[in-house]
Amino acid sequence: MAEPLPLCHLNGALLPLREARISPLDRSFLFGDGVYEVVALHAGYAARLAANLARLRRSLAELRIRNPHDDAHWTALVQELAAANGGGDLYVYLQVSRGAEYGRNHAPLPDVAPTVFAFCAPLPPSPPELAVNGLACITAQDTRWARCDIKSVALLANVLLRQQAVEAGAAETILLRDGWLTDASASAVHVVAAGEIRTPPRSHQLLPGTTRGLIEDLAAANGIACRSIAVSEAALRGADEIWLSAATRGVVPVTRLDGVAVGSGRPGPLWQRMRALVEASWQRPRG
Repeated sequence: MAEPLPLCHLNGALLPLREARISPLDRSFLFGDGVYEVVALHAGYAARLAANLARLRRSLAELRIRNPHDDAHWTALVQELAAANGGGDLYVYLQVSRGAEYGRNHAPLPDVAPTVFAFCAPLPPSPPELAVNGLACITAQDTRWARCDIKSVALLANVLLRQQAVEAGAAETILLRDGWLTDASASAVHVVAAGEIRTPPRSHQLLPGTTRGLIEDLAAANGIACRSIAVSEAALRGADEIWLSAATRGVVPVTRLDGVAVGSGRPGPLWQRMRALVEASWQRPRG
């Protein structure tokens, strides 16, 4: 990933990222008590911002953290920070922690001002060889906590699962729980079988991905069969195509899983079509 851009937002102020400071008593530091969002902008346009803000509201409500801003304020914050860093193709990372209290108490939850932090970084470019070779992934048991539907900053399990992929020379770790597909360590997973896109049903066991939602919307609008349905480990391993989706990478093909070719071992035709639809959706509407 590219280095962050130089300016950040902290509690209402723009300042150099290297100079930003928070209290060591902030509950995100002590407890992982906070949530985050990642907003992708293409040529300065955040196509999925409404979905990002809806998920942010939900995550805050689930953790009983007071939302410090309404959607209009969040939108202005994202736009101001992106513009201050030169705009273009970048992502904005938003984080809201419960805030800092003077002490370390599990409960009761303190009524303190939330800490709001945001920074930008360039979106990673899609390498040309991706469309030819795809990605290699591994599988692992899903060891994350029981509320993966909350976009919490407590990501240690995700970090360790992603490290397994790094150590195996793979791009991502696809997760299984009791023999069923859930997520990947930092992506949603889509399986293609018999010309149909299949993605596990939304539940506490997986994050409601905004790019997943985009793929579902595009499939419905373009006559592509798409279902939310439980995907077994056997169905995953026997899939014609496997895709990963995330805000910072769009939709990408998986062509090897645990060292075995997925389908033909090359990015599949339905992925080619969906990639074109996803990339077209990033363009700012005319008029």
